[in-house]
This record gives sequence, structure tokens and C-alpha cells, in this order.
Amino acid sequence: MNKALQGLLAVAAASACVQIQAQEVVTIGHSAPLTGPQAVNGKDNENGARMAIDDLNKRGVTVAGKKVTFKLDSEDDQADPKIGVQIAQKLADSGIVAVVGPYNSGVAIPASRVYNTAGIPMLPVASNPALTKQGFKNIFRIGASDEQLGGTMAEFAVKTLKAKTAAIIDDRTAYGQGVAEEFARVAKAQGLQIVDNQYTSSSATDFLGILTTIKSKNPDVIFFGGYASQGAPMAKQMRQRGIRAKLLGGDGICSADMGKVAGADASIVYCAQGGTSLDKTPAGSDFLKRYKDTYHTDTQVYAVSYYDGVMLLADAMVKAGTTTDKAKLIAQLAKSDYKGIAGTYSFDAKGDLIGAPTTVYTIKNGLPAPYTQ
Repeated sequence: MNKALQGLLAVAAASACVQIQAQEVVTIGHSAPLTGPQAVNGKDNENGARMAIDDLNKRGVTVAGKKVTFKLDSEDDQADPKIGVQIAQKLADSGIVAVVGPYNSGVAIPASRVYNTAGIPMLPVASNPALTKQGFKNIFRIGASDEQLGGTMAEFAVKTLKAKTAAIIDDRTAYGQGVAEEFARVAKAQGLQIVDNQYTSSSATDFLGILTTIKSKNPDVIFFGGYASQGAPMAKQMRQRGIRAKLLGGDGICSADMGKVAGADASIVYCAQGGTSLDKTPAGSDFLKRYKDTYHTDTQVYAVSYYDGVMLLADAMVKAGTTTDKAKLIAQLAKSDYKGIAGTYSFDAKGDLIGAPTTVYTIKNGLPAPYTQ
């Protein structure tokens, strides 16, 4: 081999080495119920995050001169607070840069203490106001809070449905209790009379006893603080019991799964989701189409929020000039003004989404559809 060729090979090897060194793998964590009654929502969130990861890697992202490859470490917290804390510690120990999730407030609140101690940016949709009232600086809620969701439905009950009386059922989870309390608070301020309060569990499927009691009070609306896995059989049993009330709820029942399980009985459902209706914008319509083409199913509630959340993290890394300095990422996220598909992401001092829009939906043809008079 002559010296010229040896020199060329040496240069090529050195160049390849520099290229390898200039690439960086960044892992984002994801915590959600991937098994159990709420798995359809957990998988929906995971799908949204994976779509963003795939788009970022196809597009190519450079941070501080290094090409970044993104990966998702998705973990099943089973909607269980104890498991959620274990998952949080596992993800923190593995060296993730940030986490999207958890989905459930009951998981997010205790898990947030682990992420806060580790200084890991956390982007949950969990809506209980207590989550962001802890004084942690690493939490950035990428969905509406219970104050916005429950309040929206209380105003809708009074102003649109002209309801005078309401009964409330909550599943005693942090989410269900939180959104029900906010509905009650705003409802009372609006002059809506609460004629009954009932409680169930997040695993119950038989509500006939509760509904029999409520039927005797003859409310105009029933607000359910909980998820579609309970809301769907509740709607069916309301019709079986001949209850005339409408069933109201937050984002937990505002999903394709609600329509799939409740069938025609979902026609009595009105619910609130954070964000604007996706099919009203070109970017939103494109997202819905790409999601269905990719996963061969419709979105549930928060796939787009998780997509936007991952994109927001990537944007913060580019602007902060780092993928490893979590303190700088947190500082950058705190001053975000990022326009995503579902809306613009800016946060107040607590980490709540500023001006989080909410939309009231009904279930039509098995899917949530924006309410129109």
C-alpha cells in the first residue's frame, strides 16, 4: 500500500471517528398504564410520543453541533401509584433526559417527587391541581387542569343545557376526585344545585345501586369524575334504569373507547377535553390522518399532547444548546412559547399551561365530536 493511499485511509478513518463522536443518543421516558382498564389511553399516549420521536429522527436534529438520535423508554405504571414511583426511580437511574407522563394524577403526584429530586423535566397531562401546587420547578403540565376541565363542564351544564340540579359520582382517584371537586365548586357558584354525591372505585363496572339512589333525586345532569372504562358501562346502566339525566365528565371519558363500549348509549355523554378540535386545523387534520395510517386506529384523547410534548422537549434542547444539562432544559421550558399542533405551550410559575383551551364534545358515530348547538 503506498503512502498516499495510507494517508487517505487515515483521513477517512479520522473523519468517521469524528462523525461517530458527533452523534448522540437521547432517551426520553414515558410512564402510563399500558395494561389494565386504562391501557387504551396509555397506548394512545405512547403512540403520540413515538410518532414525534420518528418525525424528529427522520428530520434530523442537531444540538450544540451534534446530531441527535431520539429514543423512547416507555414503561407500564399500571395506573398504580406504588408502581409509578418504582418506574420513576427506574427511569431516573437509567439516565433519561426528561419524561412525558404520567397520565394519571394519582401516579403523577407521588412520582413527581422522584423526578424533582433527580432534577428531571416532567411533562404530564395529569390534571389534578395539587400536582403543580407542590412548588417543584421541573413540572410542565401539557394539558388542561381539573380547574379548567371541571369548570368548563359546570358552565356548560348551566348555560347550555340549562340544568338546575346535578348529582356527582367520583371514582376516588386523584383525577376523578379533583375534576369532580372543581365541577362542584364552579357549579355552586353558577347556582347549580348539587342534589347527591356518590362514590365508586376505578375498577367498578356495576353502578346500578348508585344509579337507583340518584334516580330518586331526579337530577338534570350527572357528573362523573373518572375514566371511560367506568363511564361507558355507567352510561349504559343509566339508560337501563330510565334515568333522564345527561352524563357529564372531563377528558377521562372523552375518548373513542367511550363510544366503542357504550355504543348508542354514549349519545347522553358530554365531556371536556383540553385543546381545540384537531379537525378544525390543517395541522390537526394531518395529525389525525397520519396517526390512523400508522396505528390503524383512531386517537383517544392525548396522543397529540404527547406528540407536542416530545417536540417541545426537542425544541428546548436546541434552544438551550444541551441534551444533558437538565437544569438548563428546565429553565428553557419555563420560558417556552412553542406552537404545537394542539396549541401554544407556555407555562405559568407553577408549571400550568397558560390559557389552556377546553372544548366540549359529544360522542357521535362512536367518536368524540365537538359540540355544536
